[in-house]
Amino acid sequence: QVRLVESGGGLVQAGGSLRLSCAASGGNFGGYSMGWFRQTSGKEREFAAGDSRSGGTYYADSVRGRFSISRDNAKNTVYLQMDSLKPEDTAVYYCAAGVFRDIPTDPNLYNYWGQGTQVTVSS
Repeated sequence: QVRLVESGGGLVQAGGSLRLSCAASGGNFGGYSMGWFRQTSGKEREFAAGDSRSGGTYYADSVRGRFSISRDNAKNTVYLQMDSLKPEDTAVYYCAAGVFRDIPTDPNLYNYWGQGTQVTVSS
């Protein structure tokens, strides 16, 4: 059983930056593809960024060029660096893990989830 714990959320002004962290325990971290998703009230959880176990990355169009995902297998941690933040980036951000060859954007395909961390971007 993999346990994921996110941290790093908070309140930031538009144009600012935040770095989210997701620490994993209880599994072979290097064998998982990792994804960052976000969700606002009343909306479905949406894919933001993903990092495959083979090292590839993929981003949603809405965050490409502003967000960057990376992982440190020695620390069992995946990061999401978020720059040039916009009010529409406000959401609860979740990290997720699964065993894939690629980076699925469908949240239903991921096996493990963290509890989420709130990101609020003020205008």
